[in-house]
Amino acid sequence: MEIIQALPAFLLVLVRLTCFFLTAPVFSYRTIPAPFKIGLAGVFAYLITLTLDPAQFMINSHYALLVLKEATVGLTLGFMAGLLFYAVYTAGAFIDLQMGLSIANLIDPNSGVATPLTGQFLYIIMMVFLFTVDAHHMLLNGIFYSFQMLPLDQLSLRFDGGVVHEMVLVFVKMFAISFQMALPIVGSLFLVDLAVGIMSRAVPQLNVFVVGLPLKIGVGLVILFILMPLYVIIFREIFQSSTDLLHELMTLLGSSP
Repeated sequence: MEIIQALPAFLLVLVRLTCFFLTAPVFSYRTIPAPFKIGLAGVFAYLITLTLDPAQFMINSHYALLVLKEATVGLTLGFMAGLLFYAVYTAGAFIDLQMGLSIANLIDPNSGVATPLTGQFLYIIMMVFLFTVDAHHMLLNGIFYSFQMLPLDQLSLRFDGGVVHEMVLVFVKMFAISFQMALPIVGSLFLVDLAVGIMSRAVPQLNVFVVGLPLKIGVGLVILFILMPLYVIIFREIFQSSTDLLHELMTLLGSSP
């Protein structure tokens, strides 16, 4: 009887967690088997349901709206948490465009879309650093505490100017982080282009395309590895900013209009 009584609350929790795992970074990868995702969501849903009072959740006329609300919350939190992670791909696109590697995009098996070479390399480094410092636990903590800030029995969400403003700020911060990562390399390669242009004017017999492209790739790779400690600091900022973003977004969505 207790299991049947707790089933409506368990299903609501499961919907939010499943939608979160569909869009959140790391957990949404295609390379992770679907049974594992469903099993992980089921285990977390069971643990979270134990902390709730299932007596207040009954299947009634508003239950379908609660399911729709939970799906919206899960998808929104997962997408916004992973948005800052995509700044690495954007920075890689800027770098590849300047280095001449933009014609060699690869299909990322995790997302199934074409990604820049440098962006995929930086993203792999960031994922290694994420698991090394257990930063993925921050995402799990965020979705766990979302049930306190956005209760299951709260039918309405607040999508007003404050929420839209917060989302716009996240987009702006994503591009700001990508510019911070790409600017040193892009600026250095601009100076290389300038030097090659001066050389071509001084020595007209010099083939600019034969000399310039390998030179830009070599200089870009050297600067990339020199800046790797700086990128690790930026990765840490991305993890912390994603956690703060989840907290602010949940506060805005759950606040009373």
